[in-house]
Parts: sequence; C-alpha cells; structure tokens
Amino acid sequence: MKKLPIGIQTFSKIIDENCYYVDKTLTAFKLIQGGGYYFLSRPRRFGKSLFLDTLAEIFLGSKELFKGLYIYDKYDFKPHPVIRISFGSGDYSSNEEQIYRKLKWILKNKQEDLKVDCGDLSNDECFALLIKESYEKYNQKVVILIDEYDKPILDNITTPEMAKKARDILKNFYSVIKDSDKYIRFVFIAGVSKFSKLNLFSGLNNIEDITINEEYAEICGYTHDDLLTVFADKVKGIDLEMVKRWYNGYNYFGRPLYNPFDILLFFSNNGTFRNHWWQTGSPSFLIELLKKGNYYVPELEYSEVTEEVLNAFDVDYIDLRAFLWQTGYLTFDKRIADNLGGYAYGLKVPNIEVRISLNQFLIDYLTNQRQHKARYRLDMFDCLNNNDIEGFVEMFKTIFAAIPYTNYANNIISNYEGYYSSVVFVYLMALGYDVIPEDITNKGRIDLALKAEDKILIIEFKVDSKEEPIKQIKDRKYFEKYSNDNKKIYLIGINFDSKQRNIVDYSVEEVGV
Repeated sequence: MKKLPIGIQTFSKIIDENCYYVDKTLTAFKLIQGGGYYFLSRPRRFGKSLFLDTLAEIFLGSKELFKGLYIYDKYDFKPHPVIRISFGSGDYSSNEEQIYRKLKWILKNKQEDLKVDCGDLSNDECFALLIKESYEKYNQKVVILIDEYDKPILDNITTPEMAKKARDILKNFYSVIKDSDKYIRFVFIAGVSKFSKLNLFSGLNNIEDITINEEYAEICGYTHDDLLTVFADKVKGIDLEMVKRWYNGYNYFGRPLYNPFDILLFFSNNGTFRNHWWQTGSPSFLIELLKKGNYYVPELEYSEVTEEVLNAFDVDYIDLRAFLWQTGYLTFDKRIADNLGGYAYGLKVPNIEVRISLNQFLIDYLTNQRQHKARYRLDMFDCLNNNDIEGFVEMFKTIFAAIPYTNYANNIISNYEGYYSSVVFVYLMALGYDVIPEDITNKGRIDLALKAEDKILIIEFKVDSKEEPIKQIKDRKYFEKYSNDNKKIYLIGINFDSKQRNIVDYSVEEVGV
C-alpha cells in the first residue's frame, strides 16, 4: 500500500518508501534540455524543495530511481557535480552573523561531498573555488541548485535595515555564479518571493524567470487529473467538487492547481475539510503592510496589477498586492494585454480555504474581535439561511458596537466608507460566500453584492450622509443585473455615522424572485 509523502522533500525517500508521486520529470527534462539558468517563485509548501531534489538526483545520475517515470528512457543520466544550497532551515532574524554561519556550514558540507578544500577562504571565495575545482576534478560542468534563496531576507522583512544587509550578503554570494559561468552546466534558483533582479541578481543577466511561463505552469502543485489518476484510490467516495472549491484554484496560466500540502493532509485526515496550508504559516507581516498603506480591503482581494509591480518587489518597495500573490494568498484570475504589448494581471483569492482563513485574519486586524468573531459569524449565517435580512444587518450593529476604541485611534481609514464596508466584506468572505465589491452594472457600481445559492444581496453604504443609500440602488436599478438568476433579491441600504462609529439607520427591501 502506498504512503502519503507528508513533509517528505527527498525524492529518493519517496521512491524507496513507495509513496505517492506525481511525475514532474517531463518538466525537469524540458528544463535540462534547455540548459541555462532558471528562477522560480512559488508559495510555501508548494513542492519546490522536492522538485529541486528531483533535479539533483537526475544530475547525479541516479537513473534507477526514475524507473517508470517519463525521463527514465529519455535522458543519459551522465553524473555531474551538484552543489545544492538550501536556506530552508534556521532563523536568520538575529543578525548578519547568522547568515554567514549558515553559508559557512553549507559550504563545509559541500566541500566534504565534492572532496574540495577551501581552507580559510571567505564564503564567496569558497563558493567560487568549489565550482571551479569540481569542474576540474570530475571533468563535468557543475549544477547549482538553490532552495529558499530568499529566506534570510524574508526572516528580516519587518526590519528593513537588517533585510538590506541580508540582501547584500546574498547578492555578493550569488554574483559568484556569473563569474563562474564557463564551469556551469545548469542553475535553478527557487523561493517564495520574487525579488527584483536588479537588486539581488544584478550579475545574472542570463537567468530566465519561469514563474509565470505557461510552459512550466504545472512545475509544482497537483492538477485535478492527478487526483483522479495518481490518487485514484484515495478519492473514492469523496465529493470532488467540494475538494475543488476548498483547495483548487492556484493559477499560473496552465491548469488550476492544488497546493500538495493541502491535498496530502486532506487525505491523511480522512477527507476532513480544514485550513491545512494556512495553519503552517504566520502572515504577521501582512499587518505591518496593512498599517502602512491603509488599504481598502475589498480592492486587495479583487485587484489588478501591472507586470512592473510584480517585478519591482524589493526591501525598499513592497507592494502588498505583489506580496499577497507571491505568498499564495492571491493568485492570477486573468491576464490583460495593453496597447503597448505589455500585460496587467487580475488577482483573486484562489479557494475557500484561503478565503475563509485570510478574511478571519483580516477580521482580527480590522475589529480586534478574536474572541467573539466565531459567534458573530454563526449568527450571521443563521440569519442569512433563514432570510432574516434585518437580523443580519442588526448583527453588524452589534459587531461595530463591540470594536474597541483603540482600533479607531490614529486610523484614518475609519473616517471613511472604506473602513465600514471592509468590515462587512471580510465577515461575509469569512463565511465562504461569493462576495463582489464594486460590482459593475450598466448604471454604476454596487458597493457589495453577495451571491448565495438561493438569494442575492445588493448592499450600498453611506457615511455621514443624509442620502438614503437604498434609493440609489433603486434609482439606478442595480438589481436588474441579477433579474434572470431566479433568486430572491434583497436591497440593503446602510448609513454609518463616523462619530457614533456605527450604523445609524438602514433599509431592507425584497424586489423579486
């Protein structure tokens, strides 16, 4: 019986212990045939380390491990010296000495593996010597594989000065690769973030970023077909449409993908739907970025960014939308060509797991209601299920009344419509509903539209206004957009008072079936 390779990042162990394995060797073969230098960004727990280890075994000539896989009879498996570097373990947030020590330890192990002695050379000098002498000693060009290349920077991302020091240390270290080009057969660098080439890989002008290259879209992650074939015995009796909604949806312009960690834990927990991937990370840095930017939350979860924004990410400039995309909280929704030959990208939350978890996290940020949010959510859910729309709005009066005063102090956003609608938005998203902010109609934009199985809510907000928001909905006939959906449509107009910090009046009307 096959085993689930939970937490296993070693290719040989997966094969030797008869674990489930989704064959990625076709992609590996394409990369190897192309030669050159490659860079890949993917979220945590997405299979990057396993793919790098697979490449290592191919270049080490471990042919028998690949019996039955695509590459087995396609590649000559000629052994090459392999320098594998990983920053995955360890905490680099103390000081720069932590990074130097880690590099020294990595290089010491590589010296033992390759039987090369660096003596008292610096880390950069030792790396250069390892490449040159390995080439000369084994009469084959060298393969360099770098995993979690960015972790020393990300561990310090909330302390910019230390992050810059980490970046500069790594920049000098990675620059060795360029100067050693004549000894190198293949380079693959992977991590979570997509830092600007200019500031981190300025010397590697020939590195190809395959992060959103359609040909390599499925380099990591599982497709739905993988579940139906590789995991065929595990999906029997499981509601696969629900599995899709909960865990599928990561998009790199190939087929939609599952995070492998989610699927393996889902199977391990007898098909229990839980927030497996989310619980393995700490998105605390999001709070720092949110505080700095006073973002309108709904615009984050349905945003558009240019290619320049995605490529300009660096310690000195961190766009929250790019960060959310790189870390897996958002994924691509669409690619939009402009008139100049460039692209913009629509972003979205990939699936229910991330939608619920991210918005529960944002509830904490916006309202500081960690203790009571579960009860509020259940009460709202009951109101909506029972078509008690007035009770639903009254729940928000309770929620706003319970927000601590400290959440408003020095918070500019709380003076505007965006804060109040953001709170409503994150609570509804945390319930798992399809919620559309700034929903476009032919007569204007609906502030929020909620789509449930049997009903649609059209919500308009006003702050410190004498205007009746429901009148705007009716005058502009926003509801006509959904008139053919054969669902009950409720119009909800809500007025907030910034001094009272709460809803002061509201109206609810049902317009049809």
